[in-house]
Amino acid sequence: MFIDEAKIRVKAGDGGNGCMAFRREKFVPRGGPSGGDGGRGGDVVMESSQRHNTLIHFRYNPEHKAQRGEHGMGSNCSGSDGNSIVLQVPVGTAVYDQDTGELVHDFSEPDERVVVAKGGRGGRGNQHFATSTHQAPREHELGRPGEERNYRLQLKLLADVGLVGYPNAGKSTLISRISAAKPKIADYPFTTLEPNLGVVTVGEEPHLESFVVADVPGLIEGAHLGQGLGTQFLRHIERTRLLVHLVDVSDASGRPDPVEDFKIINKELASFGNGMEDKTMIVAATKIDSANPEKLKKLAAHVKRRKLEFHAISAVTGEGIDELKWSLAKHLRPVAEEARS
Repeated sequence: MFIDEAKIRVKAGDGGNGCMAFRREKFVPRGGPSGGDGGRGGDVVMESSQRHNTLIHFRYNPEHKAQRGEHGMGSNCSGSDGNSIVLQVPVGTAVYDQDTGELVHDFSEPDERVVVAKGGRGGRGNQHFATSTHQAPREHELGRPGEERNYRLQLKLLADVGLVGYPNAGKSTLISRISAAKPKIADYPFTTLEPNLGVVTVGEEPHLESFVVADVPGLIEGAHLGQGLGTQFLRHIERTRLLVHLVDVSDASGRPDPVEDFKIINKELASFGNGMEDKTMIVAATKIDSANPEKLKKLAAHVKRRKLEFHAISAVTGEGIDELKWSLAKHLRPVAEEARS
């Protein structure tokens, strides 16, 4: 099950109390105060991990608590510190403070670690309060409480290319053709109910290039307002560097105007915001093995006027697929070179 949102409550460990004690031994007169300090409470730490790709482990276990510090003891013995706990989240997870809405951290790289709740400090024992005029202090400190926070976790997939378009535009079929991904494919709207990732490779060693493509569930008019699957999956293409807009030019869609389809999806992307309308876009006319020639011609002319790159493809016959893959690799090459330098 793909879970990309979760709310959790974390509680760091409380600090242990300081001890009030006096040294009493047969041959040690006036032994004095000997109360030890309390141990520090454990922290709650979040770590990004590539072994996780969903937040399902938080959906059914929303509360996490670190160990408290032990209390101080006599003979100047300090209590042990509490054990911290580490919560592993998928790479691409954004952590928001549930109460303020503030972004706490965005895990964009593996093995990042962030303390999301600090353990309480241990209290001081009465040994620390002895002075020359106050040699038998009975003061001692209580441990400080650990931090308690409510967080909202939101997973945004890390992909280089995002496939967008109306339901049944051929996104799942395309990603199954160009990668090893095996998404569900069927002839009804909203077949895809969760994003699918596929790794695409072009070329041969030693010049092999690869990139990650995300198949995002279909958008419809009003998606940014919650229509259809709404904004539930739009955020998964926020991190992509390149968008491929798939437009069905066959008569199977039941929609008469592919240009209108293209405009509606672009409007939804712009309405969602977050820089979506500024991303580089490639337009691909799909299902050209059964295309309506008039629809194909009309869409190609509109895309040309918009000065966007255009491809005509068929995921069934493979026509135009290799050209599209090489084009994507060419667009992503400068980004990959910059990352290596």
